[in-house]
Amino acid sequence: MDMLTIALSELSNISERRIYKLISGQRGLPNFLVAKPGLNSGFMIPQYTAASIVSQSKGLCMPASADSIPSSQGQEDHVSMGANAATKLVRVVENTERVLAIELFNAAQALEFRRPLRSSWAIEKIFAGYRKVVPFIEDDSYMHPLIEKSIEFLR
Repeated sequence: MDMLTIALSELSNISERRIYKLISGQRGLPNFLVAKPGLNSGFMIPQYTAASIVSQSKGLCMPASADSIPSSQGQEDHVSMGANAATKLVRVVENTERVLAIELFNAAQALEFRRPLRSSWAIEKIFAGYRKVVPFIEDDSYMHPLIEKSIEFLR
């Protein structure tokens, strides 16, 4: 479980870096993935959110198996702390799911700026389903409900 926690934390770290690249104004995409950046901060806040979640996951990566406290009056001289590893893993799984959903939210927005170009039929099918749940963002809005919808879609 400790190793899976580390692996999932790294997956979310990579995902957050892709999110950052999407909002950074590179590759012909607008800054913050909005048509009129400036006062309109667009997808900057979801990227901040993803970065914060990834930072929390990294903090949870200290292996629980590296710790042991004798218990039962010294009778149990080495305790695996497996339950601690499991609860940390659950938190990192949930964090990774949230970061991947934020990446999907950003990627769908970026795909709209590539129109009229089309992606593969498989991506377009997923995208069409996603757009039934999460709309294109024109102007600044409160994005938490849309991130939650993105998580539900990803599940």
